[in-house]
Amino acid sequence: GIAQGLTEFIPVSSSAHLALIPWFMGWGPSGLLFDTMLHWGTLLAVTLVFWRDFLALIGAWFNSIRRRSLADPNARLAWFIIVGSVPAVVLGFLFQDFVEALFADAQMVGLFLLITAIILAVSELIAGRRQQPRTLEQMNWLDSILIGLAQALALAPGISRSGSTIAMGLGRGIRRDLAARFSFLLGTPIILGAGLLQLVEVLSSDASEFTSQWIPIVAGFVAAAIAGLIAINFLLRYLRNHTLYLFSIYCTVLGLATIAWSFVR
Repeated sequence: GIAQGLTEFIPVSSSAHLALIPWFMGWGPSGLLFDTMLHWGTLLAVTLVFWRDFLALIGAWFNSIRRRSLADPNARLAWFIIVGSVPAVVLGFLFQDFVEALFADAQMVGLFLLITAIILAVSELIAGRRQQPRTLEQMNWLDSILIGLAQALALAPGISRSGSTIAMGLGRGIRRDLAARFSFLLGTPIILGAGLLQLVEVLSSDASEFTSQWIPIVAGFVAAAIAGLIAINFLLRYLRNHTLYLFSIYCTVLGLATIAWSFVR
């Protein structure tokens, strides 16, 4: 739960950590319901932090439909989130089985972590050449599409969702902390949708898992929510004055260690 809460928002790939921790520790599968509740824990965290933003975005979105106008910056941002969510939804449905198979391949997870490290480093190099970063009010449709495509790449375990979207935001000239803010807002529909699909799958198969393992499930949910709150607030403050290079180094070390350990095993 702590790993999920921290790494869902800190750009080091939550999917990689959820795959690698049981692999390193020699644990068996945790179960679909447990994984679902971890994601709901992070959903609770991002909702608690940005609930005012979500209310403003939802209200502005309905007003934009009623008035047929995108003059309100919140309305444009709401539409950008919707458009940016489409690529991950489409690719998730088309390649679900292929993506799930990657979670069992530690070497691929390690390789994707190295790709995340490169993405973070390159985005910082590009951002360093820009004179004046843009705000979210200055975003356009191309920004939302490209950031959405970056989010879709993060379906692969080891490609950080927050890392790829923040990096693309930086590459498009958006201010670092605002790119992180948009990343968190953009990820909420995906986390919600994936959680709902997993919950439906659990309820349609066997819901007895909760009654037999409710203590670790609740503990994981609470831990993910608390860790998520800490991670969101930390990263938003950190990125005001710091770069992504630290996380690039971390992903490099973890990726190389994973690949090396897979050969040892």
